Amino acid sequence: MTNEALSPDLEAVVARATAAAPLLAATTATQRAHALVAAADALEAAKADLVEIAARETGLTEARLTGEVTRTAVQLRLFADTIVDGGYLDARIDHADPGFALGARPDIRRTHIPVGPVINFSASNFPFAFSVMGGDSAAILAAGCPLIVKAHSSHAELSDATAAVAAEALTAAGLPEGSFQLIHGREAGVAVLKDPRIKAGSFTGSIRVGRLLADIAANRPAPIPFFGELGSVNPVFITAAAIEERATEIASGYLTSVAGSAGQLCTKPGFAFIPEGGELTAAITASATEFPEHRLLDPRIAQSYDERRTAVLNTPGARPVIEGGIRFDEDGQGWATPTIAVIGLDDFRAGRESLLEESFGPLSILVETPAGTDLAALMPEFYEGNLSGTLHLSEAEATGTTDNADALRALIAALANQVGRVLFNGWSTGVAVTPAQQHGGPWPATTNDASTSVGTAAITRFLRPVAFQNAPEALLPEALRTTNPLGIPQHIAPAGESQNWGARWR
Repeated sequence: MTNEALSPDLEAVVARATAAAPLLAATTATQRAHALVAAADALEAAKADLVEIAARETGLTEARLTGEVTRTAVQLRLFADTIVDGGYLDARIDHADPGFALGARPDIRRTHIPVGPVINFSASNFPFAFSVMGGDSAAILAAGCPLIVKAHSSHAELSDATAAVAAEALTAAGLPEGSFQLIHGREAGVAVLKDPRIKAGSFTGSIRVGRLLADIAANRPAPIPFFGELGSVNPVFITAAAIEERATEIASGYLTSVAGSAGQLCTKPGFAFIPEGGELTAAITASATEFPEHRLLDPRIAQSYDERRTAVLNTPGARPVIEGGIRFDEDGQGWATPTIAVIGLDDFRAGRESLLEESFGPLSILVETPAGTDLAALMPEFYEGNLSGTLHLSEAEATGTTDNADALRALIAALANQVGRVLFNGWSTGVAVTPAQQHGGPWPATTNDASTSVGTAAITRFLRPVAFQNAPEALLPEALRTTNPLGIPQHIAPAGESQNWGARWR
């Protein structure tokens, strides 16, 4: 891949971001924290106008969008506190040690610095929380990296409006010019991603597009990290004892999770493995009230959903528990009601090619498993990686003392190997914005399963480690100085300890 000349407009964008990089990296955590909080406050102040635009462009409900603005603001404020705390820098200090076990050790100190300009490709299904000022953007700015956002075409007007609010707040808070910019168009996004001055990329969207962008990032003359959140079907496993204990509650929660936001969530439970016998299926049918139709995000997504729904229902052995449907209006917009299908395990195995692909919309599949099925073996048999996996257990099973305790532990271990988040007696939709959150998983859930796009660890994607050896105290980054002027956590290895490494285990 050769470097391609940018258009004059894009060249100006990338040049501004490049010029801003050392200036933004030199800002203090406190300065960036003030800017993030200012952006959060400005978004909430503009909430009514932004939500009106978002509802018109996306078809999502006002209540959903209003909550999403709040979530976006909370995440910005969380990152502000995180960078001031400084633990994310993972500052390590190894004091010089003439008596080191392997010969004299120099003074070595390690921290993290911003990678440089980053491009973030917005998502369609979260027009606030994973868009212009969403989680990736917040993490990029918190890390001290100039941000170029590629707006999503399904909410272009909202992207411009959100960017105007954010840019004014960030500039007023003192961030350097070029710290935050917005561009439009797939070709523009690809061109910027290819530019050698861009040092990382992030993305939330489909497997196909995410893979294309990840390959572009990897095949540059100088490859760069690319953090893509792609597809996930989020399997659920429900035990017979759990169904016996609370079938109606499980059925209601399942339907709510599948139908929420018209099923256009990366965390929607796409499959639920249930015991044969029909008790839960009957409870789902009984719990199914009249669902109002919900507009899907755009005509392309609606058409794709219609094709997936048809393929699932035409799979031999599959039958609808809730028929649902989709209609198209004169503008090509799709209006859907939930579809729940059920299929036996043998037919599921036989039809895996038509069933396993993600159905981005309000559709989920119940897979009936015979008694004695090795559920732990089903994960590697059917799935590569997912954002989440869920277990519904009875109160007795939760104690770990029932006859199936070993089988449950094996299933939990299998899930942990193939998902980023294991849930118990809950539903995967609704991702808490909190420090310990892990929103990622093995391919194809993400392009990098060691990272997360939600939670404070998200910031570390846009940093790189640097060690300083025998550096004069006055010339060290503040995070590594012995005086610790920032008051941040420092992991210190004092002289002399190496002679006792491992002694406690003899």
